[in-house]
Amino acid sequence: MQDTVQFSGIIPPVSTIFTPDGHLDKVGTGELIDDLIHAGVDGLFFLGSGGEFSQLSVEEREYIAQFAIAYVNHRVPVLIGTGGTNARETIRLSQHAQTHGADGIVVINPYYWKVSEQNLLRYYEQVADSVTLPVILYNFPALTGQDLTPAIVKQLVESRKNIVGIKDTIDSVAHLRSMIVQVKAFHPHFSVLCGFDDHLFNTLLLGGDGGISASVNFAPQLSVGLLRAFRDGDLQQAASLHQKLLQIPQIYQLDTPFINVIKEAIVLCGRDISTWCHPPCAPLDAERRQKLGALLKQLELC
Repeated sequence: MQDTVQFSGIIPPVSTIFTPDGHLDKVGTGELIDDLIHAGVDGLFFLGSGGEFSQLSVEEREYIAQFAIAYVNHRVPVLIGTGGTNARETIRLSQHAQTHGADGIVVINPYYWKVSEQNLLRYYEQVADSVTLPVILYNFPALTGQDLTPAIVKQLVESRKNIVGIKDTIDSVAHLRSMIVQVKAFHPHFSVLCGFDDHLFNTLLLGGDGGISASVNFAPQLSVGLLRAFRDGDLQQAASLHQKLLQIPQIYQLDTPFINVIKEAIVLCGRDISTWCHPPCAPLDAERRQKLGALLKQLELC
């Protein structure tokens, strides 16, 4: 088993840009990818929640994954979200990602049934066994209805060598701390990456490895800058950027799902892209767009 962390730092969940008729906008997505790489991110995660995986068919997900892997062209590691409601679909998408050169997959737990612990373990083991790629678990209990506890995660890490990390999207410092103390302490190679922007500083201070958070799409300088300051030992600068990241949840509260908010923020921060999203996400209305602009100006992001 490896003894070093494979995935760390700032790995944004990249927004998938679509044309107004609902097809992949290769130009817009490519320009966003280039912006993020230029900003100094440590990897890119495609087809997560903000990538609208839940609104796409299997074929659409495969098409987007294949485009993203080819476009990035090894400039940074590429992670592909392959999770879904059933193992067959997840395995198909995972094997497709491996065939086309992804560096790893990110797998959310099934989110329709609340499954028994035995079945949850079996699901992840089946997926891990279907590929040789590194697997990052994706914990988002607010949406799946079921938590990947540190005890479950520890069992999975010890049962499959290619389960190498977790995106812990949970608004709980205690959960992140427990993941680090109960899993990473025994398996130092295991990556603990927070999913919420405002927990990045806490995660790093606790001994975690970085974050996979949506604000990097429109304000990469905050998370990338915080990580660099932390690694340089400049805790004062890191804390200053943390203060701004603490305000980010206000932006997400403007709508649910907030995929449209992220895309509008990208535009307001200077990148001219299509903000079209797949239903049930609707366009952001003028009033909330105005509120978004005010929040971004308050944070000196536009």
